[in-house]
Amino acid sequence: MAVETRERLAVGRSVTKVDGPSLVVGKPVFTLDLDVPGALVGKILPSPHAHAEIVSVDTADAEAVPGVRAVLHFGNVPRVPHTTAGQGWPEPSPYDTVLFDRKVRFVGDRVAAVAAETEEAAEEALAKIRVEYKVLPAVFSPEEALADGAPVIHDEPDAEGIYDAKHNIAAAVDIPVGDVASALAEAHVTVEATCEIPYSQHAAIEPHCVIAYFDEAGRLVLRSSTQVPFHVRRIVARVAGLDPARIRVIKPRIGGGFGSKQEILLEPVAALLALRTGRPVRMAYSREEVFVASRTRHPMRVSVKLGAGKDGVLQAIDMEVLSNTGAYGAHALTVLSNVGSKTLPLYNKAPHLRFHGKAVYTNLPVAGAYRGYGATQGYFALEVAMDALAERLGIDPVELRRRNHTRVGETSPIFEKIGEGREGTAQVIRSCALAECLKVGAARIGWKEKRGQRQENGPWVHGVGMACAMQGSGITGVDMAAATLVMQDDGSFRLLVGATDLGTGSDTILAQIAAEELGVPVDRVLVYSSDTDFTPFDTGAYASSTTYVSGNAVLRAAQSVRGQILAVAAAALGERPEVLRISGGIVESRRTGKRLTLSEVGHRVTYVVDQKQIAATESFLCPESPPPFAAFFCEVAVDRETGVVRVVRFVVAADCGTAIHPKAAEGQLEGAILQGIGHALCEEMQFSASGRCVNAGFFDYKLPTSLDAPQIEAILVPSEEPTGPWGAKSISEIGINGPLPAISNAIYDAIGVRLVRAPFTPQRVRFVLGASP
Repeated sequence: MAVETRERLAVGRSVTKVDGPSLVVGKPVFTLDLDVPGALVGKILPSPHAHAEIVSVDTADAEAVPGVRAVLHFGNVPRVPHTTAGQGWPEPSPYDTVLFDRKVRFVGDRVAAVAAETEEAAEEALAKIRVEYKVLPAVFSPEEALADGAPVIHDEPDAEGIYDAKHNIAAAVDIPVGDVASALAEAHVTVEATCEIPYSQHAAIEPHCVIAYFDEAGRLVLRSSTQVPFHVRRIVARVAGLDPARIRVIKPRIGGGFGSKQEILLEPVAALLALRTGRPVRMAYSREEVFVASRTRHPMRVSVKLGAGKDGVLQAIDMEVLSNTGAYGAHALTVLSNVGSKTLPLYNKAPHLRFHGKAVYTNLPVAGAYRGYGATQGYFALEVAMDALAERLGIDPVELRRRNHTRVGETSPIFEKIGEGREGTAQVIRSCALAECLKVGAARIGWKEKRGQRQENGPWVHGVGMACAMQGSGITGVDMAAATLVMQDDGSFRLLVGATDLGTGSDTILAQIAAEELGVPVDRVLVYSSDTDFTPFDTGAYASSTTYVSGNAVLRAAQSVRGQILAVAAAALGERPEVLRISGGIVESRRTGKRLTLSEVGHRVTYVVDQKQIAATESFLCPESPPPFAAFFCEVAVDRETGVVRVVRFVVAADCGTAIHPKAAEGQLEGAILQGIGHALCEEMQFSASGRCVNAGFFDYKLPTSLDAPQIEAILVPSEEPTGPWGAKSISEIGINGPLPAISNAIYDAIGVRLVRAPFTPQRVRFVLGASP
């Protein structure tokens, strides 16, 4: 589609967020802020064992606790295999989960649930549920799980979609392009890097929570802090055995998600407790439960081999992945696939590629969607390997990227080879400002002046490092969004979208896209998001899809409504629609100067002549996934005595096409960079020898706070994506892909040793310093 190039009045401006003023004064109502009279409190009994069969469950004492209204366990609920991954149907994740099973597979797995009048009664009842376990051998690493004779974690006969259950392999991928072995053998130089990333938590401010209640017609209403309301509706209907038409899901304001709320976890439990009692039920994870029982990033070990000619142009890339999906396979295949699909196309000069990997079950907490979605793990190894290749060849790392990165008009076979659990779609890069990102970022960090200088100050030594990344904008052939736009009789508009604003500002961005097309100020577009009864379908907030996929649906709806407005105005003014324009809420003839306000148009069509409703519902299916690009540069200081690493300054230059709301885009980058710094320096879930998480809380799990944040400079380098709404691409995920490799490469520049196991704690830095010659 053609990109509009006229002066833009709503797009490209950092307008006041549509929910900003109310958020500042604490007005928005979050999930649990709603008072539902008579609501019971729902609580879950977790497993104390990493792997065990449940021999028996005795709930007599629990049910005798005053105020207890229901106790659910495997013996009294239907057994319905499903996946908790909120993905488009058919879900590519295995159906390896039931609501309550005879077997538990990690410490924290669901054993039973209670609904009671008070939280105290619910807790007392949980303590009185008597469970007899037969403890089974457990495995706590992919290597243990793949070993001969390892216990089989999923031996249930009704699971579906597991790649190789007998060997604990949830998913596997093997993608060859060309002849990698021969190309590596013939390359002028080869390098290899193996990098590991551990369990880490999303740490959204608001925990997972839901209220289940019944409306006046007896329909089940789920008010949930979810990123995927329509997937919640579909999966709860399956698990609870309800007609989907009997379920309504409301997404109020959300206090963050980062992918963790793309899972359907509490909703089916709350639904069954409500159905069993006939009462409303409120449920919320404690912070410890969020850590253990929600979802985490997939721990991975990624190995990359690169082969290049003398000129640094890549001839071969071989990437191998071993992913730990935990006890269940939610997102196992798709996160694994993204490790390759979001990284290998960046360096498309290599004609020979191989991407191979396994996602393996273990008896540890369940991994799932997390900002970056596999690309973060892949770029860690790929960009450390690129740094090593630059050193071997004596080529500046920035220059090496310039010689190898993709450009406008180019493609990669990986686009077609790897999709969302199936083959992907061929696509050509239509917008790419990565070369400019490299130039701007290098200048801002002072790359030429600082690289290789190792400035020293006592025990501290400084170094600089860099990395590149791309991501995507939605999932080709899968992600679909719709939008409904209605003109009011006063000339204002209602925009109904199923897209979910997690605090990202997407409600504002979608209003800007509509306002630009309609020629009105943003505050004339009222956004409603999202409610499965009243807003049209949207796959939800994931895969960096909202601005591109939902935004295109909004733009199409606005174009349709604009056409209807011009037709009404043309009849009123005695003009042809082609000579009319809309600006500032006024329809004006370029030929005669005749004018009508939108308020007059709305009044006329509602009450006066040819009465009808001006409205449109349009949808957009993602035909391709235009990648945003980014170049990351950082300066670190390393204390050679203590091993402490301090990020002094971080610069990111990113191409997200047209930034619909520049400050919101910069905010996405800054937040993702700080999250990535946490991955690099301090974040790691730790486990006891029996598989229990020992730092499941904000006191023990180390997150960077505002006091730890270095100077972060986010630079938006514009391009125009011709398939995007007003030229826009995504920005929400790419920022987290760069900090790990950029910081690792900067540490190498400072002290000459490579850190390849995250996080780069003082102990690990001291260890590699001690091991270096």
